[in-house]
Amino acid sequence: MNAKKPLAIIFFVLLFTMTGCSKDQFQGNMNEKVQNFSYVNQNNQKVSLKDLKGKVWIADFIFTNCKTVCPPMTYHLTQLQKKLKKAGVQDYTIVSFSVDPAKDTPQKLKEYIHKFDADESRWQLLTGYSQKEIQKLAEKSFKTIAVPQPNSDQIMHGTSFYLVDKSGIVVKSYSGNQDVPFDEMVKDIKALNKM
Repeated sequence: MNAKKPLAIIFFVLLFTMTGCSKDQFQGNMNEKVQNFSYVNQNNQKVSLKDLKGKVWIADFIFTNCKTVCPPMTYHLTQLQKKLKKAGVQDYTIVSFSVDPAKDTPQKLKEYIHKFDADESRWQLLTGYSQKEIQKLAEKSFKTIAVPQPNSDQIMHGTSFYLVDKSGIVVKSYSGNQDVPFDEMVKDIKALNKM
């Protein structure tokens, strides 16, 4: 009887630990509500936060005249698309907000994305707002910057990718420019789709 007690305790500890692990598959590092928006995409169609409700999405901030980080970031998202496809994940959307809305027309955004091997059916490139509006959205919803550089046509902006859950909460950020954690992102998108 005494020998069975430690085994029973070990069994329950293992069971509890395994149950805990299964509940904690997803570990976020952010918890920010995306403020309401209604913008225009590369196909000149309205896209709002409401349209994205019930979907898991990845957001980033770019502009078509970017001379540094934007092309690599966009390329990395095309690589993420390929990895998601390979993993059988189809329920996701990528949302790229232009931080240079005065210059980035829907046509310019369409020309920009055509330079990449992207699945455009799952990608919304957004514009149709003021510089101040996108700066506010970036700061309040994503805790990042979108500020014009003085005496330049370039815009300072964050280089992270942001994972947004089905209810419109930013739950995690990842490096988008270098050392992109593709496998972690695929795993997290899978986990959020099950929630």
